[in-house]
Amino acid sequence: MADVNRGNRPLSPHLQVYRLPPAAISSILNRVTGHAMVAGLLLIAFWLLGAAAGGGLWDTANSLTRSWFGWLVLVASTWALWFHFLAGIRHFFYDAGIGLEIEEARKSSIAIAIASVVLTLLSLVLYYV
Repeated sequence: MADVNRGNRPLSPHLQVYRLPPAAISSILNRVTGHAMVAGLLLIAFWLLGAAAGGGLWDTANSLTRSWFGWLVLVASTWALWFHFLAGIRHFFYDAGIGLEIEEARKSSIAIAIASVVLTLLSLVLYYV
């Protein structure tokens, strides 16, 4: 075993070689968005706490929520909410045995990604109108 030349042996495939299918990316994003929505929840809770307390805390909470950073957190949380919601609906179909074929899972993953962006943009339009 000591005379084996390990320098010329190929490495096992990794993310540089193997491309994750859309269903795997969608599954990973579903878990990530579930945790990422906490950032938006914390910002909204801080804003509500500031509204209840009033005074300087309200000024701080309101300025943070209305800043570019607050806007970015809220928009990202809105997208995460839509993505997580749509992926959850798809999971109900998976539990019923519907959409488990590779091509169907690929199409539904792409559809969820597109629909979540569209619904986020629609939410922004409805908010600003």
